[in-house]
Amino acid sequence: MKINPVIETLLNHRSIRKFKDQALTEKQIRILVESAQAASTSSYTQSYSIIGVDDPKIKKQLRAIASDQAYVEQNGCFFVFVADQYRNKMIGETSGESTAVLNTTQRLLVALGDACFAAQNMAVAAESMGLGICYIGSIQNDIDKTSEILHLPDFAFPFFGMAVGYPDQHPEKKPRLPFAAIYHHNRYNPAPDQNSLKAYDQRVADYYRMRTGGQREETWTSQIADGLGRPYRKALKPYLERHHLGLR
Repeated sequence: MKINPVIETLLNHRSIRKFKDQALTEKQIRILVESAQAASTSSYTQSYSIIGVDDPKIKKQLRAIASDQAYVEQNGCFFVFVADQYRNKMIGETSGESTAVLNTTQRLLVALGDACFAAQNMAVAAESMGLGICYIGSIQNDIDKTSEILHLPDFAFPFFGMAVGYPDQHPEKKPRLPFAAIYHHNRYNPAPDQNSLKAYDQRVADYYRMRTGGQREETWTSQIADGLGRPYRKALKPYLERHHLGLR
C-alpha cells in the first residue's frame, strides 16, 4: 500500500528541543488552532481551551517550572492546553441549570480527552507545515504556580504545553515499542513476547548511546522500572479537589 503524505508526516514525527529564533505569524497560529478545533470532541462539549503564550516574561516563568527546559522559552509560540469546564459552568449558570455534573470523574476524563485530541491535531498540522513540536508535561511540576501565571479560574486544569516553532535540529527518530507489544487482536494478551522486548531494549540503548555520545546507557524497561519507584507531582490531586475537577 502506498503511504500518503498524511501518514508519512505521522510516521516521521520527532520531538524538537531546539528551535530557530523565529516567531510564528498570526496566520500560522490561527491555522494551528483551527486544526486543533477540527478534532473530535466528546458529546460536542469542546471542554478545552488553548492559551498561546508569546510573552517572553511568561515563557521564562513557565520554563522555570518546567525543569528549566530551554525550548519552553525559546520557540515560535508556546501553547498550553487546558482541560476546561469553566466555560460549561458559565453556560449552566446562565441557563439556570445545575452544574454539579462538572465535578465528576467522567466529566474530567471528557475534558482531558478533548484537550488531547485537539493537541494531536495541532501537532500533525504543525509538522505538515514544516514546523516542529514538543509536548511539555512538566508545566505540572508546580501546578499552582502555572495556574496563577495563566490566570486560570476554578474548573480549569493546565494539562500540558506544546512548544511549536521552526526546527533547529533534526534528531533521529526515537524507537517505538514493537507492533505486537501494542496491538492486541480481539482480546488483551497479558504475556508479551519477551524476546521482542529484549530486542527493543537493545534498540533503545543504542539510540541513547548514539544521541548522547555514549553518555547515557539505558534501556526502555529499565527507564520504566526506575520511574515506578519515583512518585512525583503529588500536588495534582489536591489541585483537582480545590478546583472542583472530577473526583467523585
